[in-house]
Amino acid sequence: MNAPFKSAGLRDPFNAFVCDDDTLELIRAAAGDMGWPVEKCNKGGLRNAVQSLSVSASPNILFVDMSESGDPINDINALAEVCEPGTVVIAAGQVNDVRLYRDLLSSGIQDYLLKPLSLEQVRESLTMAQAMLSAPKHADMHDDKPHHMMGVVGVRGGVGASLVATSLAWAISEQADRQTALLDLDVHFGTGALTLDLEPGRGLIDAIDNPSRIDGLFIERAMVRASDKLSLLSAEAPIHQPVMTDGSAFFQLEEELRGAFEMTIVDIPRQVLIPFPHLVSEMGTILLVSDVTLAAARDTIRLLSWFKQNIPGARVVLVANKFQSAVGELSRKEFESSIERPIDIVIPFDPKLVVQAAKLGKSYAETCKGTKSAQVWNNLMRLVLDGADVHAGDAPVTAVKDKSGGSLLGKLGLTKKGAKQAA
Repeated sequence: MNAPFKSAGLRDPFNAFVCDDDTLELIRAAAGDMGWPVEKCNKGGLRNAVQSLSVSASPNILFVDMSESGDPINDINALAEVCEPGTVVIAAGQVNDVRLYRDLLSSGIQDYLLKPLSLEQVRESLTMAQAMLSAPKHADMHDDKPHHMMGVVGVRGGVGASLVATSLAWAISEQADRQTALLDLDVHFGTGALTLDLEPGRGLIDAIDNPSRIDGLFIERAMVRASDKLSLLSAEAPIHQPVMTDGSAFFQLEEELRGAFEMTIVDIPRQVLIPFPHLVSEMGTILLVSDVTLAAARDTIRLLSWFKQNIPGARVVLVANKFQSAVGELSRKEFESSIERPIDIVIPFDPKLVVQAAKLGKSYAETCKGTKSAQVWNNLMRLVLDGADVHAGDAPVTAVKDKSGGSLLGKLGLTKKGAKQAA
């Protein structure tokens, strides 16, 4: 509700919902002085505001009277659920309580005015709200910087693609000092927010339900900030509610993120990639995450081929996660032989560090700081960033040969029981 930059220009400039005639008269006078239509000043207070905005567009500036509210904080939170991103909210009430004032500001309110009101007091608050809307967007400060978008795709569930995505996002934001966005498209079971010990919010769900609302204001309001340089957009949709989308929201989100950040990392589940292949059409880098197993080798081959056909100009970086040299279905050499290309980055499996990261609510890469494993994330970050400065069309694309006509076991020289065949 409290967005510090330009309005979208398509909303009413001002709406007010007040509880009594005296306040209504004063607010109408202030609105008239600001050049706003006085008919947008209504009686009904905060509850009426919630009902009205649930079925209509939100204004740039909203004034709500909380005098009749028995539970101000819960009522403000209800208002936040229906109030579109970018709306500056000014509240008024009769309770003179510092704790309430702080709680309201923490909830996103721009200002809280104590009744009885004065015309000068209201004018000053409205002027400050208008100045806030006129301030430059945060994104405008980064328009001159190049942007790179990359996708992280796990070849199978459980290979740790989300761990890689969150860790790389942290590394690029903190160690490379780039404004970074992490978009987690696993709407029901995404772990991006959980990994970083954040509440996901409703931003992604709202975007899917109302793609037309997606703009710069929406992005700034919906993104959850993990640090000064890292922001996240994710969801935890109820599992009994299927997400109905034609994919347009995902494409618009990518476009808006492209204008607001220097680096965008999109965690793309396979089930999202299949119906919406155009999600990766503008990506310069694809991070393909796998473990070293037979099933993962099969699906790595299929996805490498798919990426070659759909985005031949993108770099595909192959990451082997949870690698254990002494344990596993396949050795690294056998895995690379089966997919006919080398693994670019190997992330060793360290269960102690993984558990520690989960307990601390930090990315795995941050937890690795000061250990030998930190070098792996430095190498991966450097590989991604070096490629980000190269035109996508100049990036080498690894050819994937046709695998028809033989089983993976046979090509690895293994029988179905795992015994080596004679050469």
